[in-house]
Amino acid sequence: MKIAHAFLLTFCGLAISQQATAHSCQHATQSQALALFEQWNDSLKGGDPQQVARLYQDNALLLPTVSKIPRLTWEERVDYFSEFLADKPSGKLDTHHFDADCNVATLAGLYTFDFAATGKRVAARYSFTFRWDGQQWLISHHHSSLLPAS
Repeated sequence: MKIAHAFLLTFCGLAISQQATAHSCQHATQSQALALFEQWNDSLKGGDPQQVARLYQDNALLLPTVSKIPRLTWEERVDYFSEFLADKPSGKLDTHHFDADCNVATLAGLYTFDFAATGKRVAARYSFTFRWDGQQWLISHHHSSLLPAS
């Protein structure tokens, strides 16, 4: 009887644990990932580097387009975006590839930036990894690099 009771408790505990995991697992759609990019792009247009940095997890990695320095902290990301936003960037996705799993989504491809302050246009490769923090999707990894000329 004790063995059956222990088995039942263990089985119920596993079932509850699996149910909790299933409820805490968020799956982003491609539309959501594209909207997250638009939210990020709109924050660039807003011109506030702190607003942009709020879209990243605390421990996010930013490998930016026009800097050799990986940005690992809030302060480093704000510093990068302070300089980047000075040229008034606006991005447009040229291509995208979407993938998602439990609490993580990736959007990658090619994008183009127009800089209103300079009239410059820059083509680049990108990848965004978004993670669900229990309340919202935030950027956990962002890599951007200039598109080779050839």
